[in-house]
Amino acid sequence: MSDPKAAAQPPDTEMASEKSSLEPEAQQNTGNNAKDTRKFSAFASLGLLDRFLAVWIFLAMAIGIILGNFVPSMSPALAKGTFVGVSVPIAVGLLVMMYPILCKVQYESLHQLLTKRDLWKQIGFSVIVNWIIAPFLMLGLSWAFLPDKSHLRIGLILVGLGRCIAMVLIWNALAGGNNDYCAILVAVNSILQMVLFAPLAIFFLRVISDESEVVSISYSVVATSVAAFLGIPLGAAILTRFSLRYIAGPAWYERVFIRFVSPWSLIGLLYTILVLFAEQGHQVVHQIVSVVRVAAPLIVYFAIVFFTTVGMCRMLGFEYQFLVTQSFTAASNNFELAIAVAIATFGPESDEALASTIGPLIEVPVLLGLVYALRWVAELKDFDVADSAAARSFAAEGGAGSLGVDLVMKVHED
Repeated sequence: MSDPKAAAQPPDTEMASEKSSLEPEAQQNTGNNAKDTRKFSAFASLGLLDRFLAVWIFLAMAIGIILGNFVPSMSPALAKGTFVGVSVPIAVGLLVMMYPILCKVQYESLHQLLTKRDLWKQIGFSVIVNWIIAPFLMLGLSWAFLPDKSHLRIGLILVGLGRCIAMVLIWNALAGGNNDYCAILVAVNSILQMVLFAPLAIFFLRVISDESEVVSISYSVVATSVAAFLGIPLGAAILTRFSLRYIAGPAWYERVFIRFVSPWSLIGLLYTILVLFAEQGHQVVHQIVSVVRVAAPLIVYFAIVFFTTVGMCRMLGFEYQFLVTQSFTAASNNFELAIAVAIATFGPESDEALASTIGPLIEVPVLLGLVYALRWVAELKDFDVADSAAARSFAAEGGAGSLGVDLVMKVHED
């Protein structure tokens, strides 16, 4: 007579085996569901301003061009008052745009960063790309695309010499770059700009290009522009951070003040874009040939500099957050400085001034597209952003930078 326990053994063993074989699949499905849920939650947590940023930017551009073209008094009214060579409405927008991001920089710990060898490696790489590769590339492209238009070519060369100290903070934040490193690179470029911009402009225009009509570039114009558009928001941000953290405490500063002030970066960006395109809308429509001829080398320039920097950063093993910071620092330009120098040297109605004002009209949509392109490439190439804690925390604070949170979470978890 057979033992019932022995007879019951095989089914139990089979069930256990089946359960064991299903566990990895169940765990995988659970993990995938958790990833999808977290990714969806990250996107759902974005504010209306962040989620449809591309729509708002192109809408601001369209409204600006329409106003500038169909309201004849718009452009003269906006250009009536100037601040260090830039119209007051644009200057206000730039300062508002930069202030919230600079409030997030951890100035109290920057001295620790300055002792790290990695920081100096980042600074050295940035100086080479920003002050050797990028300006000479713009010089070559300006001659290749505008051999018969010396005035437009001069304006384009000035744009290439101006290293960005404003909008780069926005692009870096949107793509999930390192905010502290970006602020340091901006400060370094600002100092170098005050020293190198004028002599490099003379060298590029009079020596290499043999533009005899270029007499001199004013050091005072360069220094004033850099001091105003970096010094004012930087000084205000440092004062705000140290005073509020001392009075209300670090927790309140991060939890309440930063969340309140963060959206103003993107609001300032949209306002600046609208005013910029409104001021230049008439020229965009009525000098479309010149606009297109200047736009072509600019688009090629942004693409080459950006993706070359991305490739070099990957070869050097830079983390994602530093790759973002380096790429957008290299590709962005100081259009407010180029405009100020062009107007002060050649006059507001000159073709040099026209070329310098076309710069930001092309830069804004192209670099916005590069933000999304970098996020797509990061996902496609499985960039390692596991150590991008600064980028994730910056994204989690809301406002500028939150667009990067779904990318950072997804690539990190995959």
